[in-house]
Amino acid sequence: MVLKAEIHKKLGGFSLDAAFEAGCGCLGILGPSGCGKSMSLKSIAGIVRPDKGRITVGDRVLYDGAARIDMRPRKRRAGYLFQSYALFPNMTVEQNIAVGLGGLSGRFQKARPQTAERVAQMVKKFHLEGLEKHYPRQLSGGQQQRVALARILAYEPDVLLLDEPFSAMDAHLREGLRLELGRTLADYGGTAVLVTHDRDEAYQLCNRIVLMENGRVLASGDTRQVFANPMTVQAARMTGCKNISRIQPLEAHKVRALDWGNLELVTEAEVMPETTHIGIRAHDFKPISETEEVINQIPTGRCQISEMPFEWYVTLENGIWWKTEKDIHVHSLAGVVPERLWVEPEKILMLKER
Repeated sequence: MVLKAEIHKKLGGFSLDAAFEAGCGCLGILGPSGCGKSMSLKSIAGIVRPDKGRITVGDRVLYDGAARIDMRPRKRRAGYLFQSYALFPNMTVEQNIAVGLGGLSGRFQKARPQTAERVAQMVKKFHLEGLEKHYPRQLSGGQQQRVALARILAYEPDVLLLDEPFSAMDAHLREGLRLELGRTLADYGGTAVLVTHDRDEAYQLCNRIVLMENGRVLASGDTRQVFANPMTVQAARMTGCKNISRIQPLEAHKVRALDWGNLELVTEAEVMPETTHIGIRAHDFKPISETEEVINQIPTGRCQISEMPFEWYVTLENGIWWKTEKDIHVHSLAGVVPERLWVEPEKILMLKER
């Protein structure tokens, strides 16, 4: 089932003007805080009403500004996972799940048999056995997330909306929770949309991605393709490329990097008229031995070096930033930085201004 969204919303000095679609799998909306990610999600869920636009899921129209259609949130069949999970603190795990089914009236023990059966199914599916009578305050963050997802997925929504689901988590918990969510999304098999400011999270969980900045879509497509070829300067920065330089074209496959001491580099991709910059990711440089002769040699010069647990962060004299792996037990700088590095032509990103 395909979600299609065209959303226009003005709030003070900020305007959201975004269009995207999501099919089977998980679409990630990646961008900084305040760029319109959560506003897009809330517009799909019906929590926020756009000024104009159109939102559909399959053949159902959730919102159409021109046709004056604005379906109520409960009828949209859009499961929304809030950052805080929004569990009811005075209800147990099984009661929270039953609320999602609309099957809780009075004491849970008097719930309809089909509701109790479905709750039991979700408890088992999300590995919550033994926690049925626990309250949210008695659960870990990961358990609370599983309860919230169980409550949402119990009624089989057409689309699952995830609003920064790991933002409240400590860093050491996130990786395990990402793996759990990845399994949940694979089992779900429907359409999901995840908004995040964490590019690793988006890369790990989303088969397609939208890069958003200042309320507008910068790039969209297959996640791995967008990261491999972001096309624009802003998109490259958003996907984590920190080495970006203005260029002067020299030949069809050769440029001068104006911000890196006029360094001349050979590129695999052709330099097009709209190419204004190049980018190189910090992990893509390789050391050169004293006797090795390769293209795209880069003198390291006088470097600034920072030690991290498993990496050295090296800033070359010309301003290029290089990351290289290290052993956590090694702290000596001896042999860390060679006199020269090089980069393969195919690793150089060809970028346009916008």
